[in-house]
Amino acid sequence: MNLAVTDRILLFFFHELQNYFTLAGRTFVRIFRRPFYYRESIIQFDKLGFSSLFICILTGLFSGMVMALQSLIQLKPFAATSYVGGMVAVTMVKELGPVLAALMVTGRVGSAITAELGTMVVTEQVDAMRVEGTDIIKRLVVPRFKAMLLALPLLTIVTDIVSIFGGYIMSAGYNINPVMYISGLPQFMVFQDLIEGVVKPVVFGAIIAVTGCYAGLNTKGGAEGVGAAAKKAVVLSSVLILVSDFFIAKIFIVFRG
Repeated sequence: MNLAVTDRILLFFFHELQNYFTLAGRTFVRIFRRPFYYRESIIQFDKLGFSSLFICILTGLFSGMVMALQSLIQLKPFAATSYVGGMVAVTMVKELGPVLAALMVTGRVGSAITAELGTMVVTEQVDAMRVEGTDIIKRLVVPRFKAMLLALPLLTIVTDIVSIFGGYIMSAGYNINPVMYISGLPQFMVFQDLIEGVVKPVVFGAIIAVTGCYAGLNTKGGAEGVGAAAKKAVVLSSVLILVSDFFIAKIFIVFRG
């Protein structure tokens, strides 16, 4: 009995995994095919990008402040507080900035994508579009995918800049002037760190879009199913972001040698 249950669970898992990557592959291929739905892509960029700007600014500001505070406490006994700017910058740009921005956007945008598409599924709007011959992936998934690929890197850059500024606000209380704070940045960061800080949010944006759309298009069970799908999308996206963050960091470390 236990073996049969395990077998069903594994079959279900690999079936879902196959469907997930099939959707991701079809979405990527359709980016380069007509029609491009420019208007819908712009609308989604506004909904998914600009609407998340404030929460990313808030996250970056206080993350930078707390990073600077903790760094100052650790560096003060060694008279090395001048390095706090570099420590805040390298930590936020390489790791915390992309991950925190992605998790914030996942909670706000990932659930919204799932709820919107899930509602369309349970109200049979998606079935009506299929009857009309509309390519569902091209019409519903691709605009959201393109919007997230562009929006999340920009939101991450804003988060990084604000976090560095937040770190200086905290450092100013420890008599660290702007020149001293900024001079510590190149001592800790290299150009590859900036590349890593941009590549990660591109991958995270793809994960958020594909996961939200997959959960939304596979919603079942009416209004209750929409809520369950939104919760599932947020949890799954968050886990995938953290897992992919490790592997991307590992790849960059290997290439750095």
